[in-house]
Amino acid sequence: MSRVCQITGKKAMVGNHVSHSKRRVKRKFNINLLKKRFYLPEEDRWVQLTVSASGLRTINKKGIGAALKEAKEKGFIESF
Repeated sequence: MSRVCQITGKKAMVGNHVSHSKRRVKRKFNINLLKKRFYLPEEDRWVQLTVSASGLRTINKKGIGAALKEAKEKGFIESF
């Protein structure tokens, strides 16, 4: 599975390591991903999602049902 948040769609960025002498070498900025289980009360079941830390904040703000619906509309998740 790729390292992409299923709620926000965030993924790794590419940048440079810059040394003291200003030499540049490519590097990757990975996101803070967590595997979490969430309870869906309207369906009476648990779902496991790979979410970023900002995705957790989105779920806390909007609720799991609304966040999953929005992620499905944007194409970040196929089914839950």
